[in-house]
This record gives sequence, C-alpha cells and structure tokens, in this order.
Amino acid sequence: MRYVLGFDGGGTKTECVLMDETHHILARSRSGPSNPLRVGSQAAAAALQQAADRALAEAHIEHPRIAAVCAGLAGVGHPEAAKKLHEGLSTIFAKARVCVLTDLALCLAATGQRPAVVLVAGTGSAAIGWDAGGHLSRVGGYGPLLGDQGSAYDIGRQAILLALRARDRAGGDTPLGTEILRQLECPSWAELQIRARTAADEVFPRVFPVVASAGGAGDQVAHELLRDAALELALLVEMIVERLGLRETSFLLAKTGGMIGRSAFLDAELDGRLMRAAPQAKIGPLPVPPAEAAARVALGLVSAPESAGN
Repeated sequence: MRYVLGFDGGGTKTECVLMDETHHILARSRSGPSNPLRVGSQAAAAALQQAADRALAEAHIEHPRIAAVCAGLAGVGHPEAAKKLHEGLSTIFAKARVCVLTDLALCLAATGQRPAVVLVAGTGSAAIGWDAGGHLSRVGGYGPLLGDQGSAYDIGRQAILLALRARDRAGGDTPLGTEILRQLECPSWAELQIRARTAADEVFPRVFPVVASAGGAGDQVAHELLRDAALELALLVEMIVERLGLRETSFLLAKTGGMIGRSAFLDAELDGRLMRAAPQAKIGPLPVPPAEAAARVALGLVSAPESAGN
C-alpha cells in the first residue's frame, strides 16, 4: 500500500491529509502558518513537517512509506518561494514525489468543474476562476502591504485603528476595543502596538473573530467593518466574472477560507453581493476540502511518469 500527503497552508494555519492509494483518508492534522512570504521558508517548511508528523503518528505510518506529497500554499506564487518549499519538502520526504502549487490553484482544482470561480477569504483575500475552455484569471492575493482587502488581516487592522481613534476622541475604550484587548491578552494599547509592529500576523487576523462575535451581538461598528469586507470580497469575484464573461452563465462560485461560516452577518452580506455580481452562479463551499484535493493531486503523481512532480 502506498500513501500520500496533501497540505493546504496559509497565513494562519496548515491542514494536512494522509491518504492511501484507495483514496481512503487515514488521518487529518493541523499546524501553524506555512505562507513563506509571511513567516519565511524555513518556518513554513517546519509547519508542513509538523503537520505531516502528526498525521503519520496518528496512522502509525513512517516517513519512507510516503510516495508523493502535494502542498497548496499561499505565498508560493513567486518562483523563488516555490523552489525553496519544494526543496524543503524533498528533503523531508526524500523518497517521495513533490508538488508545490499556490493555494488558489489548489482550490480551483478542488471544484472539479469548468467554469468555476473560487473566493478565498482568510488571513489574505483573493479570487481565481476559469471558463469552460480553461482560460484562467485571478485577482488579489498581493499580501497585506499591497492588498488583501476584505481579509481577516484587513478587518483586524481596521478594527484596531477604529478602536484607537474612538479612544482618542472619548478618552476611554469602546466595548469592541475592550474585547480586542481581552482576546489578544494585551494589558494595554501600547503593548498591542508593539506586538502589531513585531508580529502583525499574530495580531490582526486574530481580531476578526472578535469583530464577528460583536457583529452577531449587534455592534454597529462591527457591522460596518463586515459590510465593507463583504463589498471588497465581492469586488474580487466581480472582476473575475467580468474578465471571463460569466455573468449570464451558470457556474459554481465556491467560498473557502477561515472567514467563511464564522459570522452569519458577514455571510449574508457577502452572499447578497455575490448574487448581484453573478446572478446565475451556484454559491456554496468547495466540493472537496483543499487539503483533501491536494492529497488527490499527490495520488496522481504516484501513477504519473517519472518526470512529473519532481
């Protein structure tokens, strides 16, 4: 029996699936972030290895029995980043075929159909799609300094900024500001500012659940933040739909990422805007979770010619 590993990695977490050649899932595991542009190639490779070790330990399978590995990762659109992660995985799994692709490409493959569009809403934000002929288009995914509008990172950054401005005006914290400090376990805004400068990815995305919870409780500031995020995310999809000429076409519009399903208010706002951008689309989740889709890609490497994958 041969075994493969599939990874789905981003700026907050890494998910791993261990699968055998009969497509049976033997184990699932998680570890920390594996986006090399955010945490560096060495830390990304370490997160992948940690997730793999946990899955293999659960299934009592040793590393040498892994025949192929596929990792769909945010941040590997740059060739140098992809090369370093490929080399890292090839070192960890010396006997396995290795494939590294972007998280967007992995999500699109997970739809299993054409045409299709995928919206990724997590630590970062992006959209990708292809038409019936396989013509590809993608937007967003430029990282926190240049883009990622509507992402968890973006919402967290804006929420903190609004809380600080409100504190400047009123001389005290708003309920949302108080909850942000509590959830981040920061004794003061001065401490939070230091952490934001030195480890932004460990601060801003973690504020999103606070905003989501506040939105569910009716907080108007949270509602405004979530409405703005829905608008930005829908704009990504609208650009893909216009580029590919899909507005009057029936297709799967899949949503994925850590923000989806975390806020009923955001989900409703986003779906409403997506329906206006693509009135014929079937909006729903990915048919297959990305890490599982990666494992299936890895299975394809097992039976592919020797030149594939490596």
